[in-house]
Amino acid sequence: DEDCNDDDEDIETWGTLLRDQALDLTLFVAFATLTLVSFFRKSVPLKYVTLVAAVVYLGFTKSQLISVVNVYGMVTGNLPVFRYSLAWYLFAGFTLVSTVLWGRLYCGRICAFGALTQLFDRIVPARLRVDVPVWLEQRAARIKYGLLAATMLYFLVTADIAVYRYVEPFWMFSRRATTGMWIGLAVLLVATVLVRNLYCRFLCPVGAALGLLSKLTVFRIKRWSQCNTCKLCEKTCEWGAIRGPEIVMTECV
Repeated sequence: DEDCNDDDEDIETWGTLLRDQALDLTLFVAFATLTLVSFFRKSVPLKYVTLVAAVVYLGFTKSQLISVVNVYGMVTGNLPVFRYSLAWYLFAGFTLVSTVLWGRLYCGRICAFGALTQLFDRIVPARLRVDVPVWLEQRAARIKYGLLAATMLYFLVTADIAVYRYVEPFWMFSRRATTGMWIGLAVLLVATVLVRNLYCRFLCPVGAALGLLSKLTVFRIKRWSQCNTCKLCEKTCEWGAIRGPEIVMTECV
């Protein structure tokens, strides 16, 4: 009888699963709420609060980012077990839904690495930055799609997911890497000081995947007849997402 009672106590229920994961779920809901409030209020101070929270919470505390590995998992159906990963599925679902509704919100507010590079902009003197010529920017923005295709092809042929470590710097938050990888990361961060959001704009396979998904985006930024001649927004946009009267939704965050 005692053995039967022990077996009964070990039976998992949704109640016990939710209780065990309640902290993670609560923290992410709080973070997602902060993200949406800062986005819809168009508050610059709240934006930077959100970016700091992304770096500290999703980056160094949780080391949780959407990775090209997750893209591999979606293609092959190899995803985390749902009942043990409720917070992750909430995170991934929020990323997908927000991308369809508003574009690459994930890249602009949630990704810990993207948040870190945007925080650089607050401390790096503007005189150190290099403005990429428009003709080069438009061509360089295609590189991330090539990297996404190349890494996907490599994975499908070899089933080796380790290649992600060489196209994504996200491992920095778990602080497990070789000396060569740390040197490469240092070079990338120095380059990011010179060219703002360098990795996110030109090299990120996840950004490319979300860019493709954002073609479904229903949200549109209203344009005016003056947009044909006034270039203030185009010059101010940190992501190269405005080209004359056109908003490039695959790049817009």
